[in-house]
Amino acid sequence: MPARKHGHIETNGVKMHYVEQGEGPLVVLLHGFPECWYSWRHQLDALANAGFRAVAPDQRGYGGTDKPIEIEAYDQVCLAGDVAGLIEALGAENAMVVGHDWGAPVAWHTALLHPERARSVVGMCIPYGGRPRTSPLAKMKQIFGDMFFYMLYFQEPGIAEAELEADVRRTIRRIQMTWSGNAPEGLFSTPKPPSAKFLDGSKDLPNPLPAWVTEADIDFYVAEFEKSGFRGPLNWYRNFDRTFARTEALADAKVTQPGLFIAGEKDPALIMSQKPLSRMPDYVPELEDTVIIDAVGHWVQQEAASEVSQRLVEFARKTSPKP
Repeated sequence: MPARKHGHIETNGVKMHYVEQGEGPLVVLLHGFPECWYSWRHQLDALANAGFRAVAPDQRGYGGTDKPIEIEAYDQVCLAGDVAGLIEALGAENAMVVGHDWGAPVAWHTALLHPERARSVVGMCIPYGGRPRTSPLAKMKQIFGDMFFYMLYFQEPGIAEAELEADVRRTIRRIQMTWSGNAPEGLFSTPKPPSAKFLDGSKDLPNPLPAWVTEADIDFYVAEFEKSGFRGPLNWYRNFDRTFARTEALADAKVTQPGLFIAGEKDPALIMSQKPLSRMPDYVPELEDTVIIDAVGHWVQQEAASEVSQRLVEFARKTSPKP
């Protein structure tokens, strides 16, 4: 198996930590919240063994990558610029860009804003159904009214940070459980009062742990967030309207590269994204397939590691230059 290598690259004004494995056409793997490069550990192995150069960075605000203090440093234009700069700094003309959770919007925006750098794109859990027509925050407030909604709860700096950083191990275990395919039916969607906190009503991972996660995996994530905190990752949520304002030119733009969408059947993010999912064929006209994996939740590349790895290898072979 090709060895894993750690490196740092200057890109778009930040110093980015990344993990690289294998040689061949470049595949960039973008993690979501609250994770880091490690969420792609299975796919790094699979892609490298299949003849690809797989690179998984810690995205801006995470792990070993810089964490700008300014909230406005985390909009999608900045984040897509990080990826385009990473691809260029790695000496590649372009890459297959893969994103999970928050990494998916970054992958879609990289394809839209830097089309020369993305030869193909894979979104996982978050479909692309076009740029919103109205302010995302205003829409959330209209939909949820006086009900608790975690994305609105995350808006006020300092509040969610204090909750999530009070006991990082508890935070990681409960987020992993609540969004996984192992969660009790309806756990995520149970209504909470407006005074609730993010982790109120959540459940801990069971003992023994599900097959897709180990104590060593949890230890890795806990160590990362005990060092870095949650401010950078939460700032991503504080840029919905800034991204909306900065992407007016994308109002009717389509992702023209070959595309693939993968999600878990029990993923709350997929359940909340039915409208953009239905619009995705119009906005990703070269969409090859929509893969929904049975009995799997949000952590799809970990809960269904083998199937996701196989799908990525197959798509990379179809959309990469032949040797």
